Amino acid sequence: MNDYLKLQGVRKLFGDACVLDNVDLEIREGELVTLLGPSGCGKSTLLRCIAGLTELDGGSIMLAQKDVTRQPPRDREVGMVFQSYALFPNLTVGQNVEYGMKMRGMSKAAQRTRSEELLALVDLEEKRDVYPQSLSGGQQQRIALARSLAVQPKVLLLDEPLSALDAKIRKNLRTEIREIQKRLGMTTLFVTHDQEEALIVSDRVCVMKGGRIIQDDSPEGLYTAPRTEFVARFMGSYNVFTRPEALKLFGRVDSSADSFALRPEAITLLKAGEAAAAEEEGRILLDASIHSVSMLGNIIRCTAEASGIRLTVDVLNDGSWLRLREQDQVTLVLDPAQLRHLEREGA
Repeated sequence: MNDYLKLQGVRKLFGDACVLDNVDLEIREGELVTLLGPSGCGKSTLLRCIAGLTELDGGSIMLAQKDVTRQPPRDREVGMVFQSYALFPNLTVGQNVEYGMKMRGMSKAAQRTRSEELLALVDLEEKRDVYPQSLSGGQQQRIALARSLAVQPKVLLLDEPLSALDAKIRKNLRTEIREIQKRLGMTTLFVTHDQEEALIVSDRVCVMKGGRIIQDDSPEGLYTAPRTEFVARFMGSYNVFTRPEALKLFGRVDSSADSFALRPEAITLLKAGEAAAAEEEGRILLDASIHSVSMLGNIIRCTAEASGIRLTVDVLNDGSWLRLREQDQVTLVLDPAQLRHLEREGA
C-alpha cells in the first residue's frame, strides 16, 4: 500500500525550544501507528500539527496524496479525540455525534442514520437521548470517538484518549478502539506514554525522545530488539549493562557496543539444588542472592545480585515462587543469544 499520511522534515519551535526536530513519518492506509514517549517528547504537538491546530515552522504534511501543510483544520478531513472528551454538555449524546455533520450541512435524515450506525458501533445506542454528564468516563470517550468518526475523516488522531480512565475501563476500551479501527480500516495515529497500551493496540510503534523519532518498529520488534539504551529502559524492566558489566557476566560479547540489554524474562531463575539439571551448552550459570521480590499479578519480579551486579528477573507466578524471600540463594541462567547490543543515541 502507498503511504497515506506522510510527514517530511516536520519542525516546530516554541521560543528557543525545538519541540519537533525534523520529524519524518510515513503511515499506510488502514494502519494504526502509535507515538510513544515520555511527557515533553513532542508526541502531542506532532498530532496537533497534523490536525492543523499548531502551525509548522518547517516541513510538510501530505494526506491522501494532498499537501495539507497550510490548510486550516476544517479542510483537512481529520478527526481528533482528546484526553478530556470535549463533549458539549448542553447537547444530548445523539446531538454530540451529529454536531460535525450538521456543521457540514448534511441533511437531518443523513445525520440520524449515520449517528445511529456509530452509536451501535460503540454499543451506546440506548444512550442517544441522555446528556454526557450522566455517562461514565469510558462511555463519554466512546461518544467522543463516535463523534470524530461521524464526519468520515481520512485519518483519526487519538491524543492519550484513555489516560483519564481507571485501569479496568482503560484496558477494555483500548481493545474496543482497536476492534473498531480494524473493522473500519481507519488510518489512525495514537498517542500514549503507556508502553503496554502501545504494544497491544498498534501495527507499528514510534518511540519519541527530544522531538525526534528514535525507533520505528513493530510492537514485537520494538520490545525484543530495542536499538538504544533509552528505548530499552523506556520499554520496561530491561536489564541494561555497560560493556564491563556484560563482560563480567557473560565472559565475552560478540559486539564492540558500549552497552547491552537483556529482557527480564530471558533470565531463568533456579532454586538451590536445581542448577545441575539446567546446565546446557552455551548457557551461563551464576550464583546469586535475592535482593527484592514484587508480586505483579501473574508475574513475580525479582532483583538478584550476581558478580556484584543487580539484575531484574521475571518469572511466571505459578505458586512455586511465592515463598521467595530477600537474601535467598538462587542460580541465574543466562543465554548469551538473548543479549542485545545497543547503539549510541543518534547513531
